[in-house]
Order: sequence, then C-alpha cells, then structure tokens
Amino acid sequence: MSSTRLPPRVSFASLTPNNLGNCQKNVHKIQTHLATGTVRKLNSVLFPIKYSEKFYNDILQPELEDFCKLVYYNDVPVGTFCCRIETSGGQMKLYVMTMGVLAPYRSRGLGSQCLDHIIRTAAAHQNPHLSAIFLHVQISNPAAKTFYERNGFKELGVFENYYKKLVPHDAWILEKEVTAGDVGEIDAA
Repeated sequence: MSSTRLPPRVSFASLTPNNLGNCQKNVHKIQTHLATGTVRKLNSVLFPIKYSEKFYNDILQPELEDFCKLVYYNDVPVGTFCCRIETSGGQMKLYVMTMGVLAPYRSRGLGSQCLDHIIRTAAAHQNPHLSAIFLHVQISNPAAKTFYERNGFKELGVFENYYKKLVPHDAWILEKEVTAGDVGEIDAA
C-alpha cells in the first residue's frame, strides 16, 4: 500500500482572536494569552533581544491584525511576523518589526511567503494608504539583507548604534515602495 504524500500546508493565523461577542470575554482573554504565549516563545528563540510588554500589547491591536501573524507549517507554529504602521517623511509606511522562522523550517520558502503576504497586504491597505515597507537588518546579517533585496527592497543607508544591546550596533535600513502591482491575490488568513 503506497501513501500519497501531501504538500506541506503553510498558513497564517491572526494574533488577535475573532470578535467573539461580549459573552465570550473569558474565551477572548484565554485565546489572547495563548497567542502571545506562542509568539513570546518563538521570539525568544528567533531573536537575540527580549521584547517589552508594550510590544506584545501593541501587536494585539485590531488595526494590526493583518500585519501580525503566527506562521504555521502543517499546523505547527514555526514563525511569526509583526509590523506596525508609522509616519515617516510625511507618509504612512509599514515597519517590519520582526519576521522569523525557526531554523529547522528555513529554506522551505516560508520567509518568502511571509514577506509576500506583508507586501500584498500593505499594497491592498487603504486606510491609511501605505507608501512603503521598511525595516532594519543588523549589519552582521548579510544573508537577511540579500533576502530582502531579492524581494525588491533597497538599502537607504546605515543607522549607526541602532541596536543598543547587540553587537554590532549598526543596522542597514531597507525599504520597498508599495505599488498597485504588489496587491496580487490576498489569501484569507
């Protein structure tokens, strides 16, 4: 008997649970705690810094639901990405605060799928309209810089002493202009 191997299933789950109505307040708190607990655990493994309570409270804001997701690979949480909307140079831009995938799940296209979701969602976002996506990459991580450049990001410069508690302290500033052509077909997550 031969078994047919199904292709891996990649999905994105919101960090903010669906509105469950007033009678479901306790369920909402439990789901919120579980979501942030998973994100906290992933972040502690993926990133060399500890994020503040403010970070975790901010990523649960409803207006960021499309830009802050858990990444699942065959129903296993293996990564996360979190973005926020900022005003920069008089324009509204999306800032990628974190994006990471656990080491055993890298080189499977998950990072590209995350970034594609971020780009398409930013392009479709209308209130407010987002003109660009930007992020920082530690200068000791040229592989990450190359990944973003392959996906249309351009280096704007180096932010000296960006990282206070990491060595090296400097970070590349990378940005991609958001265009109507980036919209594509948005997956329901």
